[in-house]
Amino acid sequence: MKVILLEDVKSLGKKGEIVNVNDGYARNFILPKKLGVEATSKNLNDLKLKKANEEKIAKEILEEAKAFAEDMKDKSVTVSIKTGEGGKTFGSVSTKEIAAAAKEQLGVDIDKKKLQLAEPIRTLGTTIVPYRVHPKVTAQITVKVKEA
Repeated sequence: MKVILLEDVKSLGKKGEIVNVNDGYARNFILPKKLGVEATSKNLNDLKLKKANEEKIAKEILEEAKAFAEDMKDKSVTVSIKTGEGGKTFGSVSTKEIAAAAKEQLGVDIDKKKLQLAEPIRTLGTTIVPYRVHPKVTAQITVKVKEA
């Protein structure tokens, strides 16, 4: 019996796949637990329409991410840090401060976990920080660190 999986089933397949299983396995396990539905022409057509809709939504999200990355390209965030004699800094600028400054100065919500900062910024000046907006899109955020 051919079955369309509605959820991931271990050792059988992923959600949305059409798999061939024994009739008893389908009747006694997959169908009662709502893990899948029988692969009739109506269900196959519904699956096709659902996949087309998901592709459309994914494409829209990707376009929004590209637009956001393009918008952030020419904007910058300024963060101040305490410094001592000779330009020596006390402390550092982390992703948390960058995200807070972006919300305050640009009005943009940025997830601090998606900022790809290898180590906190400990020097004055300008640093470009990559920001994962989408798995396929990375924006560049310019962070200017100045004396407090």
